[in-house]
Amino acid sequence: MKMNTITMERHYSVEEIAERLNLGRDSVRRLFVGEPGVVVLQGPKKKYKRSYRTLRIPESVFQRVYRRLTIQVAA
Repeated sequence: MKMNTITMERHYSVEEIAERLNLGRDSVRRLFVGEPGVVVLQGPKKKYKRSYRTLRIPESVFQRVYRRLTIQVAA
């Protein structure tokens, strides 16, 4: 059986990435919520309670977004 490489790599929580980048959790959620490869875990909707969403961000997605957002300075 062949495993997908994205399932074998390290996945980060929103809190871990917020700490690494010195950003707020809401900012990190906005950066990654629509990004391909991000795992979104969401329980069933309840009638009178809000639903919670958990994001898990693979290392490769984190690196891709970080490279895209970082200004490259020529030496």
